[in-house]
Amino acid sequence: MTASRALTLADIVPPMEYARDRKAWKQKIAAIKRDRRVEVGPYVTFYFESRDTMWLQVQEMIYIEKGGMAQAPDELAAYNPLIPNGSELTATFMIEIDDPIRRAAVLATLGGIEESAFLRIGGETIRGVAEADQDRTREDGKASSVQFVHFPFTRSQIEAFRANAQEAVLGFSHPRYGHMAAIGAATRGALGTDFD
Repeated sequence: MTASRALTLADIVPPMEYARDRKAWKQKIAAIKRDRRVEVGPYVTFYFESRDTMWLQVQEMIYIEKGGMAQAPDELAAYNPLIPNGSELTATFMIEIDDPIRRAAVLATLGGIEESAFLRIGGETIRGVAEADQDRTREDGKASSVQFVHFPFTRSQIEAFRANAQEAVLGFSHPRYGHMAAIGAATRGALGTDFD
């Protein structure tokens, strides 16, 4: 990640100031997030991250956990790696199933799903790279309901993605979850700003 993309302590609003304007900050970032989500199949939603979404995440963690500015360095270390570095897209994907019994049963069949995400532009496939901070599939094969993935692009893939001339598809090659979804023009436009 380039230094200009990484969040620093100077970017963090003091907790009391953030609390005062929290609703406005959340509304502003919600508007940004609107075109950065893609549903894939019946259970998975990708939330493509940006510097703005990670800034809000850091601020929210400090606000919720009440650790003050002393907590900020740890949150920056945790969330800076999810800010796109200029030649990638990064996403949090969530496996969302309301019923806890069904959720546990489905997650038990989705071990390794974080290794099977892909993004296809025309005939080129960009394999997702799972965030390496920890293993998100347990030894018994149960997947975590929250996953983090990076999609590293070449310069020609960035140009193709931005050009909108070829269909862009997001999906999984997992044997138990082989779903795909087209990425719409509004989302491509929003995500195109993540590249240098």
